[in-house]
Amino acid sequence: MSTALYSHPDCRLHDMGEGHPECPQRLDAINDRLLVSGLHDVLDLRDAPLADIPALIRAHESRYVTELEDLLVRIAAGTESRYIDPDTVACPATWRAALRSAGAAVAATDAVLAGEVENAFCAVRPPGHHATRSQAMGFCFFNNIAVAARHALDVHGLERVAIVDFDVHHGNGTEDIVAGDERVLMVGIFQHPLYPNSGAVPMGTNMCNLPIPPYTRGPEIRDLIEAMWMPRLEDFKPQMVFISAGFDGHREDDMGQLGLVEADYEWITRRVKAVAERHAKGRIVSCLEGGYALDALARSVAVHVRVLADL
Repeated sequence: MSTALYSHPDCRLHDMGEGHPECPQRLDAINDRLLVSGLHDVLDLRDAPLADIPALIRAHESRYVTELEDLLVRIAAGTESRYIDPDTVACPATWRAALRSAGAAVAATDAVLAGEVENAFCAVRPPGHHATRSQAMGFCFFNNIAVAARHALDVHGLERVAIVDFDVHHGNGTEDIVAGDERVLMVGIFQHPLYPNSGAVPMGTNMCNLPIPPYTRGPEIRDLIEAMWMPRLEDFKPQMVFISAGFDGHREDDMGQLGLVEADYEWITRRVKAVAERHAKGRIVSCLEGGYALDALARSVAVHVRVLADL
């Protein structure tokens, strides 16, 4: 079966201002690389729909969703942007972009579980893994991957799903949402110390957090993943795997100080895919998180998608 690529032009319209690292050009770089590499020709290209409110409140507090909707709709009616936190800016296009990002993850989950495609990658922004149950932060408004995971559990009735997060920053929002939910196993690597300065002590027994010291290179990270993630994933036997795919641990990305390269992202994807093939009928939904060195981001996404598509 094929690999779907979900995206939408609305995701490019979300703009947090000149010089902000989480910029529209991230999607341009990815799209250009997929075109040049020929991957566009073999992927099942799909438009990301708008998420509905019930999907969002499976992961977020209803009051938070209502208040954020009110704020973003008011911003959308005007022409000016507004800071949500010191790093996160909402512009008039943010509301629809945020709904497209979460909607892509939900639609990808539906398509994979329906057997239309084996797996999917969501090239969307804003990202999601810092958004907690009740707070937007770290460039994130809705937690796309948590929304999708809860959709798989609560709508489709799956009993066990895994979330894999390899962003350079700890997925604190995802952990806040799924900690203690024994239907979910979350495994993550992240540089520590680094924003948001969390994760060293897991919030629940369903977490396998791997804080990585700055300047650690790929071979050491692979060894840690093999020793710590893989036994937990094999024992858990997830029925579906969700990936928070952040590529800002690349050695060319100055958002962190890890030493990953494309070959490391390829290896991680292969190891996760092998788990999905053994236990989850190959079912994977991957969503873009970080990655701000544009060329390194594009190259890394291309190898990630190539592995998903068995190419």
